[in-house]
Amino acid sequence: MNGDGRDGRMEPSIRRIFAEIPHTYEIVNHILTLGLDILWRRNAVRMAVQVGGNRWVDVCSGTGETAAYLKRSAPSGTGVYAVDFVRPMLDRIRQKPGGDGVTPVLSDIKGLPFPDDTFDLVTISFATRNINLSESVLIHSFREFRRVLKPGGMFLNLETSQPPSPLVRWLFHLYVRLFVRAVGRVISGSTIAYAYLAATIPRFYGAEELTGILEEAGFVDVGFRRMTFGAVAAHIGWKRRENG
Repeated sequence: MNGDGRDGRMEPSIRRIFAEIPHTYEIVNHILTLGLDILWRRNAVRMAVQVGGNRWVDVCSGTGETAAYLKRSAPSGTGVYAVDFVRPMLDRIRQKPGGDGVTPVLSDIKGLPFPDDTFDLVTISFATRNINLSESVLIHSFREFRRVLKPGGMFLNLETSQPPSPLVRWLFHLYVRLFVRAVGRVISGSTIAYAYLAATIPRFYGAEELTGILEEAGFVDVGFRRMTFGAVAAHIGWKRRENG
């Protein structure tokens, strides 16, 4: 969904899409990725926890899978928050191991309800495509994430990407086109949700291009790690220290 700007009709439609599927959201993800999404999230969390600190937040958290992984991996006393704008998604967090220790926050990410310099860590997993209404809108969202980070804090972005090999990229896009819409519809009962997913994956940025966008948003020392032949990438960026 790469639009020319923030269309007010788009965001409510995204909210409706995800309000339809919280009860099947995770199982569909596991089936469509052959369970690899669990591995991707766990690998990303292992990358994220190196930051330390005592306040972490997972934005666009959905059913809170990543937030629960963070809580289970966090040092004692670390506050973990999960932000999403779909209440039925957030309501499922406490059903997960570790989820009862996560603080759910109902909010749109355009204006997070936290002061500047609040968190040591901000994460987002498989939701960046949903806020990519345009490159400028995505940069604005990334800047909002950077705002709530403490100086020296880490931002971790886990998302589908574009495999660097043309053959692998073609096979990846073929799989998405043939299976994501059909399988997602059959299991979830939602036609629009997985048609939307199938449309956004092939159009999203490659790892190098997203690195440049993160740098444009003000993050420094941005790096990435490709997973599964580049179909997914985890990017890490940092908020510059005040004396940096």
